[in-house]
Amino acid sequence: MDRDTWGDMAVLAAIVEAGGFSRAAPVLGVSASALSHRVKALESRLGVRLLNRTTRSVAPTEAGERLLARLRPAIAEIDLAIADLDADRGRPSGRVRVTTHRSAAFELVLPKLRRFSTDYPEIVVELVIDDGLVDIVAAGFDAGIRRAPSLEKDMVSIRLDEGDTLYVVAAPSYIAQFGTPQHPQDLTGHNCLNFRYPSARFIHRWTFERDGQTLALDAPGTFVTSDNDLLLACAREGVGVTIVLQRHVAPYLASGELVRVLEDWHYHVPPNHLYYAGRLNQPPALRAFIDAMKAP
Repeated sequence: MDRDTWGDMAVLAAIVEAGGFSRAAPVLGVSASALSHRVKALESRLGVRLLNRTTRSVAPTEAGERLLARLRPAIAEIDLAIADLDADRGRPSGRVRVTTHRSAAFELVLPKLRRFSTDYPEIVVELVIDDGLVDIVAAGFDAGIRRAPSLEKDMVSIRLDEGDTLYVVAAPSYIAQFGTPQHPQDLTGHNCLNFRYPSARFIHRWTFERDGQTLALDAPGTFVTSDNDLLLACAREGVGVTIVLQRHVAPYLASGELVRVLEDWHYHVPPNHLYYAGRLNQPPALRAFIDAMKAP
């Protein structure tokens, strides 16, 4: 294989991981048009189309995905080789790609970023927000943060918090107009505001527990969103009833903008975990990130 072909294949992998030419350009330090020319040259040399391009997105073709599936382990080995050099010089560097859901990004990662960036100025943390389930190995991530039941199999995991409790809430104006549900089944007569997991493409099922009894239901309603902030905003406007984490709704309960209903029923959501593949030769940059997340 000639040197240009290998270099262009590494560029192809970077473009797909970044999600497009314009996003990969600042990472690779070249223009988006230059990246496009390199991929076209690679496709010409190989005689096969590797990327489907539209004005809004870039995605690998079937042939491109097969090629990338074979390339990723090789690229990972090269990254490890470079990481070993970093270890020899005693200063971790490189990029750590982490997938996480939105609340964990703000509540668990963000508070530790300032110190981490100060301690490790040569490490770039790339945090990708995705509330759906992600195969971190197939998607090229070094680690992920998800709640316990959603962890991938055969992963090393570290608990990051103690979990939280789901509250059912509504605006006082909504309750005044439509009444207060006394039992979870009463929600079938209310307008329930629902959350859809973007990648997994399913709507969150409302789950309740009381005296050892668990009840789960698909709450009917006229509004679905993939954004928790918008869900709370709609509830505060009196659009309907919703179910959210206690830590997210606490300020609005304190201000009186929202009130809690079905207080005898609750559901404790599992803790968040940082998880990663249990590789023997772990890149120093990833090891540093893991240690930072474990620190109190």
